[in-house]
Amino acid sequence: MSLEIKVPPVGESITEVTLSSWLKKDGDTVAMDEAIAELESDKATFELTAEKAGVLKTIAKEGDVLAIGAVVCSIEDGGGAAVAPAPKAEAAPAAKAEAVPVAATAEKGTTYASGTPSPAAAKILAEKGVDPAALTGTGVNGRITKEDALSIDKASENPQNRTAAAAAPAPAPVPTPAAPVKVGERSERREKMSPLRKTVARRLVAVKNETAMLTTFNEVDMSPIMEIRSKYKDKFKEKHGVGLGFMSFFTKAVTEALKEWPSVGARIEGEEVVYSNFTDISIAVSAPKGLVVPVIRNADGMSLAEIEKAVVALAGKARDNKLSLEEMTGGTFTITNGGVFGSMLSTPIINSPQSAILGMHNIIERPVAVNGQVVIRPMMYVALSYDHRIVDGRESVSFLVRVKQLLEDPARLLLGV
Repeated sequence: MSLEIKVPPVGESITEVTLSSWLKKDGDTVAMDEAIAELESDKATFELTAEKAGVLKTIAKEGDVLAIGAVVCSIEDGGGAAVAPAPKAEAAPAAKAEAVPVAATAEKGTTYASGTPSPAAAKILAEKGVDPAALTGTGVNGRITKEDALSIDKASENPQNRTAAAAAPAPAPVPTPAAPVKVGERSERREKMSPLRKTVARRLVAVKNETAMLTTFNEVDMSPIMEIRSKYKDKFKEKHGVGLGFMSFFTKAVTEALKEWPSVGARIEGEEVVYSNFTDISIAVSAPKGLVVPVIRNADGMSLAEIEKAVVALAGKARDNKLSLEEMTGGTFTITNGGVFGSMLSTPIINSPQSAILGMHNIIERPVAVNGQVVIRPMMYVALSYDHRIVDGRESVSFLVRVKQLLEDPARLLLGV
C-alpha cells in the first residue's frame, strides 16, 4: 500500500512552493519522519518529511513549482526491489584477419619496371609533386629508391633525375595558416530566480514606488565602544558564552532612541499610523539563498548578552536555511550592517511595512577635530533611511543624533540619560 506525500500548508498567504532539492533519491528506503526533500516558499525554506517508513517514489522534480496540497511523492511498503544485474554480453567471435599486403616485398628474381618507386619514395615524391613516370631510379631495373626521391632537390647525383626534376612543375606553395587568436571563454548561464529572490525584488521595487524615502547621515566615533570591547571581551565571553560585538550596542542605542521618537518605529496601515509600545528589531543577514531579515523580539527589554545570543542564533539558522516564518515576520525597525562587506557609505532601503532602517558601515581611522586638535579616531558613517510620510526631517535627524550620542558615550545606555 502506498501513501501520497503532499505539500503541507505553510502560511495563510503562501499558495505555492518550489521543490528546491531531493534529500533522498527515487527508490531509497526511508524511515518515518526522515527528511526527504527541501521546499522553498517566498519567505523560508523547510523540510518535507516521510509520513511512514518504506520506499520513496518521487513524482515532482527539482525546480517544480507546486501548489499547497499537490502530491510531491509517494512511499511504498517494504524494501526496495533488487535490480537484476544486466546479462553480460557475449564476446563477438573475432573476425579472421586477412593479410592485406601494403607493399610488395622484393624477392630474388623479382623485376620492376623503370620508374616504379618504393613505398617510401612514392610518399616523398607525392609530397614534392613529382611524377614518378618521368624518373629513372638507381635501384634494381631502374626502380626509384628513397635516396633517389630525396636527391631530387639537390639535382646533382643523377643527370636523368636532374632533367626530370627540371621538367617537373614546381609544387604550389602551401599558405601558412594564421595563428589562432586566443580569447577567453565566452559563455553565459541562466538560473531561475528563487521564490525568495523574486519576493525580495518585488518588495524592494514596491518600497521605492510607494514610499517617500529619504536618507539622513551622520558619523560615530567608535573609540569608546572599541575600548569597552577590548577591556571586557574576554570576561564577557567567559561569562556569557558569546562574543561582545557591535550589533548589541547599536540595538540598545536604537531601542532607547525609539522611546523618544516613536514615529521612527511606526507603520502605515490604510489611513492609520500604528505605533507599537514594544521594539522588535529586524537584523538583515546574508544567507546562501539571499538576504533574510530575522527578528529579535522585545529587544528593548534585553541585555547586551541576550541580544548577542539572539543574533548568533538567528544568523546560524539563516546560514543553514532553518529560519521559520515566525522568526522572519513582523519587526518594528531594521538594522543592516554593510560594513562587514567593506561598505563605507550607502542608502539602505526600508523594510516594508516599517518606516525606517539604520545602516552601519565599516570603521576607518581618519583625522577628526576634537577640542581644537586634529586626532586620529576610528570613525563609522551611519545612515537612516525613513518614510517621509510618517517621519519628519526633525524627527529623523534627532533620532540619528540620539543614536550617535548613546554610542559615543555608552554609559548613557546604562543610566538612561
